[in-house]
Amino acid sequence: MLRDYFVFVLNNLKSRRLRSWLTMIGIFIGIAAVISLIGLGSGLRAAITGQFGFLGTDVLSLQASGLASAGLPGTAVANPLSDTLAAKIAKVPGVEAAINRYLKSGTLEFKNKQEIGFAMSMPEGSNRKIVETMLNLKTAEGRLLKEGDNRMVLLGNGFTNPDIFPGGIHTGNQVLISGISYDVVGILEKKGSFIFDNAVLINEKTLLKDFGDDGTVNAISVKVKDERTIGKVKENIEKLLRKERNVKVGEEDFSVETPQKALQSLDSTLFAINLFVIIIASISLVVGGIGIMNTMYTAVVERTKEIGILKSIGARNSMVFQLFFIESGLLGMVGGIVGVILGLILAYGLAAAGRALLGVDLIQAKVSLFWIVFSLIFSFIVGLVAGLVPAYNASQRNPVDALRFVK
Repeated sequence: MLRDYFVFVLNNLKSRRLRSWLTMIGIFIGIAAVISLIGLGSGLRAAITGQFGFLGTDVLSLQASGLASAGLPGTAVANPLSDTLAAKIAKVPGVEAAINRYLKSGTLEFKNKQEIGFAMSMPEGSNRKIVETMLNLKTAEGRLLKEGDNRMVLLGNGFTNPDIFPGGIHTGNQVLISGISYDVVGILEKKGSFIFDNAVLINEKTLLKDFGDDGTVNAISVKVKDERTIGKVKENIEKLLRKERNVKVGEEDFSVETPQKALQSLDSTLFAINLFVIIIASISLVVGGIGIMNTMYTAVVERTKEIGILKSIGARNSMVFQLFFIESGLLGMVGGIVGVILGLILAYGLAAAGRALLGVDLIQAKVSLFWIVFSLIFSFIVGLVAGLVPAYNASQRNPVDALRFVK
């Protein structure tokens, strides 16, 4: 019986093909907006999570902050971090190591082609092994930097891409960094991280000698002995920094964060964006529901005689109600299916266009099965709700009056 209902309903929709598609515009625009924008937001989160994925849950990052902050971390701030802070932080209970991190911006030139980027320092002594383990540094070519490597550089895997530099850069090549010649001793394994696939690592002493040392650092990486105490360690470091920098609670000109904290901030931003998208899409879905209701009212009027015939051959009120109710639900469902398809095309198409245009892998799309199923169910429910009153009106038609009806 249910199969017969669906066949009957589909035939009616086919006979009013143009009107059916126009009715569903509101539905599939709303669903497409939800799928595409949430998909892009989820893809962005996954991509950024990958950028932090190389850091563990036992790592804190310290940097100076303020209204004047711009560019690389710790640059253009009123009160940068002193390079003597790391030694004091290392004495805080629960801290395994505190490591100064230097970042220097400049140009990297190879075969007469230049790219703007930044170089990161590799620490000396025992801290080197800690950083290598913390960042899981492994080479695809050559070797890691060693103590005493002067004017030598370790590059991320992205530099092997021939689209960036002619033939790509490999171990044994020489590159110019801000006009200074460096030998490439190794290429890191591909990590899928924009940060590390484009890394330029230079020994700390060489970096400071070639780019200058003003007694400040861009950031300080802190490895905690036990990740379960990271909250307490963070509080103690903040107390130390407030004392050293002579600032009060609430007036901090620095930040002490975990990768998880940064992700929480990202999640909050994406949630606000997704909520805004859902509100806008909901308006479109309401408009689509009104369109379905209007179409179903019109269909009831146009098919009054058909209703009379159905009732005259024994169709009960419940059967007539079910026919129109299913028809409105199918309008919503088909609109949802079209919306999901359009949303997927938009999400993955815009992500691919963004990657091609900007030349980075950060722009991704990721649509979960949950949102696809939710969108289809929701669109079906919108159709059912919109058709509830018209279906009831159709079921209550008097068969004699319906048979006399003339359009």
